[in-house]
Amino acid sequence: MNILRPISIVICLSLPAVAQVQLLPPPGAPVPAASKAAKPAKTKIIKPAAKKPVPAATPQPPSASTAPADDPNADVVFGAYQRGQYKTAFDLATSRAGNGDPKAMAMLGELYSGGLGIKRDYARAAEWYKRAADLGDREAMFALAMMRISGRGGPVNREEGVKLLASSAKLGSPKAAYNLALLYLDGQTLPQDLKRAAELLRISADAGNPEAQYALATFYKEGTGVPKDIEKAVRLLQAASLADNVDAEVEYAIALYNGTGTPKNEAAAVALLRKAARQNSPIAQNRLAGVLVARPEAPEDRIEGLKWHIVAKTAGKGDLKLDEALAQASPEDRAKAEAAARKWLGTK
Repeated sequence: MNILRPISIVICLSLPAVAQVQLLPPPGAPVPAASKAAKPAKTKIIKPAAKKPVPAATPQPPSASTAPADDPNADVVFGAYQRGQYKTAFDLATSRAGNGDPKAMAMLGELYSGGLGIKRDYARAAEWYKRAADLGDREAMFALAMMRISGRGGPVNREEGVKLLASSAKLGSPKAAYNLALLYLDGQTLPQDLKRAAELLRISADAGNPEAQYALATFYKEGTGVPKDIEKAVRLLQAASLADNVDAEVEYAIALYNGTGTPKNEAAAVALLRKAARQNSPIAQNRLAGVLVARPEAPEDRIEGLKWHIVAKTAGKGDLKLDEALAQASPEDRAKAEAAARKWLGTK
């Protein structure tokens, strides 16, 4: 039986803001909160995942749900956008932007930024986002903040970017709250404040942002900026995994397998690991391999496990114990596993 070690978190910020969550830092690696991993009680079957990036939330086009409720044409522009009719969306948004519609202005910013239906022009995108932001559109504030932080459409202006993120978060944008939390974690643009970062992650997580749910889960697991609470961590991992966050699927599967903070359910854990493995997560592939290879009573499972290990190795994710298992496999089993891996990789 394996006892899952506490998740640790290491954050580094790039442009746009990106957090990296390291589940098992190497000895001596810095973490935001002082803690040490618990020792496994017995032979380890599943290991916590290695360092995996948590992506920054990205701007989304203004949707009908955020348009004025009394606007009978609230969904016209966004509907054209959803159908891929970008030129139509551009024409409609241009007309409505001239009448002072901030949602239409934000849509023009999105279209110019993505080069959709018109030539990409970050400077024009920033102009339209700013006009919409000045009229109080939170999505435009967020999009413009990310442009200012990254230096797209104009010079880098992190101070303005932070102010825009704060304004957007105050208006309820979960993406803005998440990215502002990353800045508080990074401690470069803003003074490091783990408690404030946790508060912002909670706002974003409560709004259903799976990246925030996963990051906040690591906070509760480690006691970073919040009291340590394994059960809350696992509930957040469950929520993020239901939203198809692959990293959360792996960690929640490990919790289920070990019965950590949730009732033990090996069958559900294996199913979730298999789902994440099929989503091309090398970490999930190796964790699933570790479980399946440990089943001597199920030869087919062992072959499947070796297959997933071979697949993970092609992505550069090795595992010494699984390497040993592959080396000790019979020539027949090794050939079957290699053939299955080639089939999955499309190299047969």
